[in-house]
Amino acid sequence: MGTLLRLGLAAVWLVSGWIKVSDPNQTFIAVQAYDLLPSAMVSVVAAAMPFLELALGVLLLAGLGTRLSAVLSTLVLLAFIGAVAQSWARGLSIDCGCFGGGGPVAEGQTKYPQEIARDIGFLALAVWLAIRPRTWFSVDGRFGARSSVEETS
Repeated sequence: MGTLLRLGLAAVWLVSGWIKVSDPNQTFIAVQAYDLLPSAMVSVVAAAMPFLELALGVLLLAGLGTRLSAVLSTLVLLAFIGAVAQSWARGLSIDCGCFGGGGPVAEGQTKYPQEIARDIGFLALAVWLAIRPRTWFSVDGRFGARSSVEETS
């Protein structure tokens, strides 16, 4: 089970990171729409976020530093959930831009509950991996204290 969770979370990060890195202008618009950061920080976050997501995806796919990648994933997902929740609480009408797109949308076009629920699901995967990082087919298993990788579920 842990292997499936690791590969599933890796796929999430790789897909979302690839979509964002493929359209940096839209990523900038999405980050700006949250209206959380000073304008000088928007471009920094919009430029760095896709590469962070891709790095987390590659590390989880390889099973390298799984616990650290899972903890970082947890922190990033908590930030995403917080950002979406604050947008909802402030009455902003935006698309999260989690998987491309993003930015202002017409009132009534928001999907905050679905976006938060989806991210909580991804958060559950990350927390599981942070607690139980040993999985099959991982680089960690090759360098671990034990000679064979144990499936933790």
